[in-house]
Amino acid sequence: MTLEEKIGQLNQCCADPHLNLELVRQGKIGSLIIGSGALTGQGFSDSGDAEISNHIQTLAVESRLRIPLLLGRDVIHGFRTVFPIPLAQAAAFNPQLASEGASVAAREATTSGIKWTFAPMLDIARDPRWGRVAEGNGEDPFLGAQMAAAIVKGLQGERMSAPDKLVACAKHYAGYGAAEGGRDYENGEISEPTLRDVYLPPFRAAVNAGVATVMAAFIDLNGTPATANRHLLTDILRGEWGFDGFVVSDWESVGELVHHGIAEDEAHAACLALRAGVDMDMVSGAYLRTLGESLRQGRIAETDIDEAVRRVLRVKHRAGLFENPFTDPARAARDVLTPEARALARTLAVQSMVLLKNEGNLLPLRGFRRILFAGSLIHARAELLGTWTADGRAEDVTPLSDALRQVAPRDVELWFAEHCDEALSAAQYADAVVLVLGEHPRRSGENANVSDLGLPPGQAEWVSRVAALGKPLVLVILAGRPLAISRQVSEATAVLYAWHPGIEGGAALGEVLFGLQSPSGRLPVTFPRATGQVPIYYNRKNSGRPITPDGLFRTRYVDLPSTPLFPFGFGLTYTQFEYANLRVSHETLRGSLEVSADVTNIGPRPGTEVVQLYVRDLVGSLTRPIRELKGFQRVALQVGETRRVTFTLHEADLAFIRADGTFGVEPGAFHVWIAPDSQRGLRGEFRL
Repeated sequence: MTLEEKIGQLNQCCADPHLNLELVRQGKIGSLIIGSGALTGQGFSDSGDAEISNHIQTLAVESRLRIPLLLGRDVIHGFRTVFPIPLAQAAAFNPQLASEGASVAAREATTSGIKWTFAPMLDIARDPRWGRVAEGNGEDPFLGAQMAAAIVKGLQGERMSAPDKLVACAKHYAGYGAAEGGRDYENGEISEPTLRDVYLPPFRAAVNAGVATVMAAFIDLNGTPATANRHLLTDILRGEWGFDGFVVSDWESVGELVHHGIAEDEAHAACLALRAGVDMDMVSGAYLRTLGESLRQGRIAETDIDEAVRRVLRVKHRAGLFENPFTDPARAARDVLTPEARALARTLAVQSMVLLKNEGNLLPLRGFRRILFAGSLIHARAELLGTWTADGRAEDVTPLSDALRQVAPRDVELWFAEHCDEALSAAQYADAVVLVLGEHPRRSGENANVSDLGLPPGQAEWVSRVAALGKPLVLVILAGRPLAISRQVSEATAVLYAWHPGIEGGAALGEVLFGLQSPSGRLPVTFPRATGQVPIYYNRKNSGRPITPDGLFRTRYVDLPSTPLFPFGFGLTYTQFEYANLRVSHETLRGSLEVSADVTNIGPRPGTEVVQLYVRDLVGSLTRPIRELKGFQRVALQVGETRRVTFTLHEADLAFIRADGTFGVEPGAFHVWIAPDSQRGLRGEFRL
C-alpha cells in the first residue's frame, strides 16, 4: 500500500451532497457515514438504500487495491422497526429481549447496505439533566454490562460476516456520562477507582462479547481528552483487555483537540490522536490532510500508521466485506418491518413501562364507562419513537389515540382532548381521566440537556387543574430521562412511566392500561425529588456521618428529604409479591456460594417480579458503596405460587480497585440482599 492508501483507510467521511466521490476511487476514504442526521440523529434520509450503497461500493472496488468501504449509520434502537429508547429497554431488565431487538435492527439496517452501527452507547449516567441519558442503560455498571454484552451479540451475531449482521461500536469510551452539570461535551473528573469500578465495566463486557469497534468520547477526562488519551485507548483497552478491533473518534473530535487546548493545530491533533490509539478519524479530515506530512517531519512513525491500518482492515475482513461488499436489494421487502419485528417491539415496550404508583388499584382501568384521555401527547405518533431514529417513519406508527381505541374494551367510551381547557370541560363528565404528558423526543438525546428536570412548561399546571376535579387520575409520562415529578405523583392516583416506547408504543400502552398486560419494568436510574438532588444514585458511599432515621444527621437538605422519589430497581405490578426465608448457603465464600429466598405472588393476578441481588462490602481498603447490584431474575408467578429464587455469587463478583491500585477482592464481612429494589429486601451475611 502507498502511504496515501494507508491514510485513506483511516479517513471517514460523511456521505452528503458535498462528498467528492473521486476520493473513493483513489482509495482515500476507508469509511462513510451514510445519510443525513448522522451528527444529530434527527430527520430521515433515503440515501442509505441498497442501490446507492452498492454504487458507492462499486467505486471503492474500482480503486487500485479494491478495498471496500465500511458503511456506517446511527442505528441506535432500531431501524424502521423502532424499539423503545435504550434507557427504556434497560428498564425491562431483560437483556435477552434487548439482544433480539438488536438482531432485528441489524437485519433491517443491512438491507440498505449499512454494515456498521455506532451502538451500543454504554455510558453510565448519574445526572439525568444530560440529554444522552436516553441512549444508555442507566446508572448501574452491572446492569450496563449485562445489556452491553447482549446488544453486541444481537448486532454482530455468531458471524459478523453474515449478510444480516452489523459491526457494533461500543461508545463513548469513556466517562462521557460524567460531563459536568449534565452539559454535553463538557469536562469530567473521575478518579481511577471510580472509572474502573463504575464507568468501565460495560465497555469491558462489550470487549469480552467481541465488539469490533470502540468510539472515543468527546469528554476531557481528568485533563486529557479521550481522543488523545493513551491510558484509555491503548493501556487499558488493548493492553489490559486485549481488544484487537479498531477505535474511531467521535464526530470531528480529532480536530477539536485544538479547542481543548491540548493541540496547537490539526496536524498536532492528528498526531496526538493516532499515537493515543485512535485508528479512524470521523469526518474531521485531519488524518487525511496532515498525517503524510507529519510522517515526513518525523512527528509520527510509519509503524503507527501501519498498526492503525491493520486494525481497520482486520475488521473489514471479519465483516466479510472483501468477500462480498454488496447488498441484495430484494432483501428489504422481506426483512424490513415484519410482523414478527413489530410484535417484538410491542413486547419490549410493554416490559419497559414502569408503574410508579397505583393507589386503590386504579390500574388496570376497569368499571369505567367514560374515560377521558388528554394531554399534549395524546395523539403522539412520531413522538413515540424517541431520540436518534433517523430511519423511523411517522407513517409506520399508529397514532396513540387510535391505538388506544383499538385496545379498549368495546363497552368503554373513550374521549380525547389535546388542549387543557378542552380537557377540563370534558373531564367533568368522565368517570376517569388519563393524562399523557412528558417530553418531545427533541428534548432528549445529544446536546438536549436541561437545567430543570420538571415537566415541560405548562404541564405541571395541567396536572394540578385536572387533579382538582377529584376524578380518578392516571398520569402517563413519555420521556427520555427521569423527571422530577414529586408534586404530580402526589396529585395523581396512578402514575405509569412509559418512556419513549417506540413504534408499537401506543398499543403497548393500551394493553398495560386496560390490563391485557401487567407492567413489569423497573427503574434503571434513580428518580430525584427535585433537580437540586442530582447527581443522585443508589450505589453511593457513606459519609463519616451517615443519614439516620432520627437525630441531628437525618437529612442533607433543610427543604427536602435526602431519599429519592423512587429508587433504582423500583417498579410496581398489578399484583403483590412477598419475600421470605432468605438463605445463604455458606457462612464463608470460598469460590462461590448461593443466596436464595422464597418469592410468593400474594396478589389477585398473575405477574412478573424482577428479583434483585445486592451486596455490600462492609470494610475495604477504599470506601465501598452501600449497595451494589450483582444479579437479577425476571420471575413470572401465578396467583398464590411460590418459587425459590437462587443466585450464585462468585468471588470475582466482589472484586474492586483496591488502595494499592490493583483489582481484586479483600477478606472481610459482607451483607447480601434479595430484594424488589435497591432500598428494601431480605438481608443476610457472609464472610470472604
